[in-house]
Amino acid sequence: MMKIVTVVGARPQFIKAAPVSRALASGGQVREIMVHTGQHYDDNLSAVFFRELDIPAPARNLGAGSGSHGRQTARALEGVEDVLLEEKPDCVLVYGDTNSTLAGALAAAKLRIPVAHVEAGLRSFNRAMPEEINRVVTDHLSAWLYAPTAQAVTHLAAEGIAEERVKLVGDVMFDAALQSAAAAGTPRLDEIGLTAADYVLATIHRAENVDDPHRLQAIMQGLDAASNDIEIVLPLHPRTRKAIAAYGLRIQSPRLRLIDPVGYLEMVALERDARLVVTDSGGVQKEAFFHRVPCLTLRAETEWTELVDAGWNVLAFPASAGAVETAVRSALARAKPAEWPQLYGNGNAARLIADHLATLAGRC
Repeated sequence: MMKIVTVVGARPQFIKAAPVSRALASGGQVREIMVHTGQHYDDNLSAVFFRELDIPAPARNLGAGSGSHGRQTARALEGVEDVLLEEKPDCVLVYGDTNSTLAGALAAAKLRIPVAHVEAGLRSFNRAMPEEINRVVTDHLSAWLYAPTAQAVTHLAAEGIAEERVKLVGDVMFDAALQSAAAAGTPRLDEIGLTAADYVLATIHRAENVDDPHRLQAIMQGLDAASNDIEIVLPLHPRTRKAIAAYGLRIQSPRLRLIDPVGYLEMVALERDARLVVTDSGGVQKEAFFHRVPCLTLRAETEWTELVDAGWNVLAFPASAGAVETAVRSALARAKPAEWPQLYGNGNAARLIADHLATLAGRC
């Protein structure tokens, strides 16, 4: 039986790993050992996802914790290497573009263990983003690259990655969205004073927005002003809450509701019932689309360019509070696109990945 070590560490990776882990388990040909680097360690960003997604708790938790990119990656790299030396897997499976992704890929490559990368080929073409560095390096270290879109395949071909290493499988987050839709139920709208289809859901966590006091001030003041027209609910990532306090930012409008992070199923429900999603997250952009909710992304670029082309996502650089306020109001005034194209496969990406990995048994 083939042995795989899966390396995860952050909320988006737990979501992506869930359908793949279930598919691997159901096939019976692969033994998976899940390693949690501990990059996200708050219960609301970690353990709750394993419970709600109905996947076993990780076999190892490395406790990498927070810190600078270098420190966090180094701690995860050291811990993953120890696990790989002990387990001697046939393959290491990594997801997305976090520091945990890079640590898993580096540790495996240095030990000459093949790497499989889920969500390969994404590019924002902004090397100032740590995530862009992580995804590019991981792709070039990987033996097998599972691309979510045709555009991702094109990016990999342009970088000279051999065609036979690349598999177009669709997006595992679409698998997860389909599997969780029925279980999501109804969020606690009454408890937080919201009405379905009459509020904006916002999420802000990306380093270039949160670690820059002027940028974060522009975002928060812009959302504050826009909330005079419509309720805005903002589940606060721990780093965002910490930065808001450190910079002394104040919220004026009671209609901008700052709440604690929510679990995956409640987030799905909040996304599904929102009138608009405002975010700087790559994953939330797609989740909004899966639930047919328009999205405004507070960044200069996105790796999910097909959503912009289809009219479901609009980019707005948060240069000032006025720019953010105007962008939110403009997005609310735009008509929802008439077309909902099938951009991310048929919801069977996890099965395609598991089946391909099973064929590699004995060939690694």
